[in-house]
Amino acid sequence: MEEERSSAGNTTSAERPPLAESKTPSRILWVILSVILFFAIVGISVVVIFSFTHRTTKPVLQIVRLTFQNHQGSQTNQSAFVDKSKNTVTYHVTSPSNHTTVVLFDSKNGYVCYKPADQNACYLRKMDDWDLENVQISFNLSEHRVNQLLLQNNQTKYYREFLGILPGRQANARSLGDAIQTLCEQTSIYWVRKGDGPGKKRLIYLCIDICFPSNICLSVCFYYLPD
Repeated sequence: MEEERSSAGNTTSAERPPLAESKTPSRILWVILSVILFFAIVGISVVVIFSFTHRTTKPVLQIVRLTFQNHQGSQTNQSAFVDKSKNTVTYHVTSPSNHTTVVLFDSKNGYVCYKPADQNACYLRKMDDWDLENVQISFNLSEHRVNQLLLQNNQTKYYREFLGILPGRQANARSLGDAIQTLCEQTSIYWVRKGDGPGKKRLIYLCIDICFPSNICLSVCFYYLPD
């Protein structure tokens, strides 16, 4: 009997160590799961922070549509694409004959660029204070989410502006910034300057009617300067 008890005791004592050892794999498993969970939480946090940062820094392109009558009394529609991230305002002026002219105000590089409809040419000049003021008005409208303006004819002021095309003075597109390069891709760019008009010996080449949120409309007329 004593031998049986001792043998039974030995058997019991011999069986206990494996029970103690069985706890070790479970602890390792919990450690592995904890590490995986930790890195999963860190990864999700990084993705959330990155997506939020990307969303807040993503450029916002605001469109302001203007309806007005040009100096000839024809109904004209135009859209102003405001991109504050690039400091540009791009006007798309659609004539009654459904031809669209593009006028780009690039306050970052200090240029105004005209691309008449159905022409393989762009016309470029430097911005002045009046241009900068109009760009700022467009920026302010985009901040207030104004997307539609109807200019009242009895309150609109109409002006005419003459731009002389400088013959043989083509601009280098690479030095003018990305916005103008994109607008005038594979197109000749000519410098223009403000003037008093073509006079009697010169003819007006073309005119572009454009209105601004300040309730001012311009008829921008181009003519060739003498060599």
